[in-house]
Amino acid sequence: MQVAIPETMKAVVIEDGKAVVKEGIPIPELEEGFVLIKTLAVAGNPTDWAHIDYKVGPQGSILGCDAAGQIVKLGPAVDPKDFSIGDYIYGFIHGSSVRFPSNGAFAEYSAISTVVAYKSPNELKFLGEDVLPAGPVRSLEGAATIPVSLTTAGLVLTYNLGLDLKWEPSTPQRKGPILLWGGATAVGQSLIQLANKLNGFTKIIVVASRKHEKLLKEYGADELFDYHDIDVVEQIKHKYNNISYLVDCVANQNTLQQVYKCAADKQDATIVELKNLTEENVKKENRRQNVTIDIIRLYSIGGHEVPFGNITLPADSEARKAAIKFIKFINPKINDGQIRHIPVRVYKNGLCDVPHILKDIKYGKNSGEKLVAVLN
Repeated sequence: MQVAIPETMKAVVIEDGKAVVKEGIPIPELEEGFVLIKTLAVAGNPTDWAHIDYKVGPQGSILGCDAAGQIVKLGPAVDPKDFSIGDYIYGFIHGSSVRFPSNGAFAEYSAISTVVAYKSPNELKFLGEDVLPAGPVRSLEGAATIPVSLTTAGLVLTYNLGLDLKWEPSTPQRKGPILLWGGATAVGQSLIQLANKLNGFTKIIVVASRKHEKLLKEYGADELFDYHDIDVVEQIKHKYNNISYLVDCVANQNTLQQVYKCAADKQDATIVELKNLTEENVKKENRRQNVTIDIIRLYSIGGHEVPFGNITLPADSEARKAAIKFIKFINPKINDGQIRHIPVRVYKNGLCDVPHILKDIKYGKNSGEKLVAVLN
């Protein structure tokens, strides 16, 4: 089955410090193990605007990390028994990367690595709504929310914190609670669902706005503390002084200090950060020998070194293996509705809406939801 593919396309690229929609961009070439999709829905992430503002992404590179669409071409070494033209898939792409600047999610066509792609057994359609509540992944809008958030959450729990991929085991895998700071973020909502289904901890404690409490508890959160409370850290420490597993889903200088203070007083504790924050970023007077900070970088799953601003992230074969294993394990759970996409706000002007999405994310207008543009 052959599908006509144009020579050029429309895409959102970095130009003069802004996200700009441009025509005449070449279709990305396919490396071994990649497929080309006709992009049908894309989701924004904080890393997208950060690639622009912090000058991480090269000029002219295509932005975007979350894409859902339909396969139109198989690359070298892709087994047609596993992936076929016409299949609906969704996956993570390192948009605006130094290594592959010609490939990103915010484009009419995108290249996705099959080993880290999620595949739907059925046709994914547009629902056409402005807002979607959390629910099973049955639509393109819902599918576009999954790759970055869920894959990150899966790596945090299995690669960083060492949980086994066991579905609903009878006893908790760890003997203590986990604290998720930013439980209503996209990664936070994914983490709650996974921590619950993997029965990873004795309790799932979240920090989020009280307005999200009902949904987060539906996912499996046991207790919510509202970050708006001035004494939120004191509230947590008063009730729990034994939290050895903590994830900072907001990941800024301020939340790092707060999460660090919530860590167990005596036993060893691990904080997982989603950005490049380390012990050096913790105020000296608060640093403790029993607290370790670990970092998860989704970009490491590509299997190669990643030039990233003024540093180069080393290739991480173990993170790549963990991601491949996780996606293979969780894909059927998504397909049968046991893992839900988070609430979605839909933008209906295609790629032209992407600059608005990035601005809305940058200025915090995405509370508890993922912002998705549909390309229909």
